[in-house]
Amino acid sequence: MMQLDDIAYSRIAKYFQLLAEPMRLKILNGLRDGEKNVSELVALSGGTQANVSKHLTILSAANLIRRDARGTKAYYSILDQQIFDLCALVCGQLAMQMSAEVAANETFISAMQSQAN
Repeated sequence: MMQLDDIAYSRIAKYFQLLAEPMRLKILNGLRDGEKNVSELVALSGGTQANVSKHLTILSAANLIRRDARGTKAYYSILDQQIFDLCALVCGQLAMQMSAEVAANETFISAMQSQAN
């Protein structure tokens, strides 16, 4: 079993805090298929330019995305594609939980309908 110190746990928690914001997840997902500028990310995320820019700055400072200035526009891209492996793992787990909840609800509804008849 790997032993971690308090500094490591703090860094891990900070990383997950970065991903705990829905707008940041929307931005990362928007960058999944390639680089985008702020205007494109605003359109994809439904956020305001100020809000998207704020989250881009946070993601960039955390080295999750890269900013490339070209002329009057800045383009953003993912630095490490493995972030999507983590997202797929979490999404898969949530899908399994939701499927189990649906199955439990269907069983409950069937039992209630049987008792009503």
